[in-house]
Amino acid sequence: MKKKNLIVFGTRPEAIKMAPLVKAFEKEKEHFETRVCITAQHREMLDQVLQFFEITPFYDLDLMKPNQNLYSLTATIIENMKPVLEDFKPDYVYVHGDTTTTMATSIAAFYSGAKICHIEAGLRTLKKRNPFPEEMNRSVAGRLTDSHFAPTDAAKNNLLKENVPEKDIIVTGNTVIDALLYSVEKLKKESYTDREIESLAKKIDSSKKIILVTGHRRENHGQGFINICKALKEIAENHPEVQIIYPVHLNPNVQKPVYELLNGISNIKLTDPLSYPAFVWLMEKSYLIITDSGGVQEEAPSLGKPVLVMRETTERPEAVEAGTVILVGTNTDKIVSETEKLLTDKAHYERMTKLHNPYGDGKACMRIIRFISQIG
Repeated sequence: MKKKNLIVFGTRPEAIKMAPLVKAFEKEKEHFETRVCITAQHREMLDQVLQFFEITPFYDLDLMKPNQNLYSLTATIIENMKPVLEDFKPDYVYVHGDTTTTMATSIAAFYSGAKICHIEAGLRTLKKRNPFPEEMNRSVAGRLTDSHFAPTDAAKNNLLKENVPEKDIIVTGNTVIDALLYSVEKLKKESYTDREIESLAKKIDSSKKIILVTGHRRENHGQGFINICKALKEIAENHPEVQIIYPVHLNPNVQKPVYELLNGISNIKLTDPLSYPAFVWLMEKSYLIITDSGGVQEEAPSLGKPVLVMRETTERPEAVEAGTVILVGTNTDKIVSETEKLLTDKAHYERMTKLHNPYGDGKACMRIIRFISQIG
């Protein structure tokens, strides 16, 4: 008898990291019936990823509303998951990481009696409000989870410290590497065309070193983003040999300081948010990346790109320990000085580009399916 899988996600980062698992389970139809449910916590950006990976959700809850708050979003997800769970009656519900969709779906799945499988389990900063609300989202999901798919040994150790039985944990590597390698191969195909990438290519000055910047974290809103923008302005003015490409997040708390402080600087290009394939393409073209994104910390080392992380803490300490990323927070001077070092110290730059990626080898999904098959 086939086991029933329900794979649930709602944001673009979740979709990217869950897409290769969906594709892998599609090849296991003899043993599993798999359906995808999206909450559409991010709507437009999520749809772009689904299109690229050729995934059609069975359930689309379409819960995105303007100015949504955490209270209403959490309640709405739990309420709307109930009929889905009652309709499909899954054996396993797969959630990812640390979003509100993850936490709320875990609660709903627990109420339904389904077994919960947590992809990217065990990440911790041990500071419940940093990042907010992600640290508590993943902690709550972890308490309800039956099978923990930890990306690294450090993540597994975090779970063991929380008294999770070792038999319920497997270190898989991160599925984001599976997604990245799939995407790089797809982009290389001559038959693949993308108007957004073609348009982006026209904006890039190939004679310059490209610095890719992304930023959206809630904890950086306000003075944090002002400091970040001041640093980027200083870098651009001091280094005419670089071109900064900044796809600006749609959140007004990000848009306002970025456009007020950086618009009109000749070697800074502000763009709309990029689709996933365009972003992967731009990462490959970049000299270095400055970000507050968790996923980019994992992806960029596989492409040999140094990363400066604009956060005070990270739930991904393996990258810091491996030397593939450097924490700079939102300190203007530190962002500038670490960027300067990577631009001017060739030996330092090459050391970072050649380090081993601690987040996996692109075979995480295979390990997840093997584990579920054995316990099934």
